[in-house]
This record gives sequence, C-alpha cells and structure tokens, in this order.
Amino acid sequence: MEEITNRKKPDNCLVWAILATVFCCLPFGIVSIVYAAKVDSEWALGHYDEAEAAAKTAQTWAIVSVVVPLVVILLYIAIFIVAAAAIGSAA
Repeated sequence: MEEITNRKKPDNCLVWAILATVFCCLPFGIVSIVYAAKVDSEWALGHYDEAEAAAKTAQTWAIVSVVVPLVVILLYIAIFIVAAAAIGSAA
C-alpha cells in the first residue's frame, strides 16, 4: 500500500550552496552541497521528513558559508584600523 502525501518537495538550496562554495567559504559550502544533494534522493525514496531536514541543514550551512567569511573580513579590517591608529599615535 503506497502512502499518499500532499507534501511539497522542499527546495534543496543547491544553487545557493554552490554559489556559497565558490564565492565564500569552501569547507562550509561543501557541507551544504552534500546536504542539498541528499534532499532529492531522500524525497525519491519516500523519506519526506529526512528530505525536509536535509533541506533545512543545507540552507543553514549555505548561510554559515556566507556569514563566517564576512565576519572574518570585518574583524580583519577592525584589527587593521586599530593597529594603524596605534602606530600613528606612537609616532
């Protein structure tokens, strides 16, 4: 007996995962790609809850892949400004 579902297949966020991997942070982006690829296979097997969980995890890792490099860049700029100010006031 086949289970009838009215669920909509979740977005796998594969495009965002690939873009985040290429332009932002390779390690976190790869994790996002792995989970994004898992969404379609889980959905095809009828594992709907697992597919939704994988989609959510893929989205989370894509966001992390973008945010972490931005924070690192902002910290680098802040440290550079503070160091430049310290050198300038010492002279």
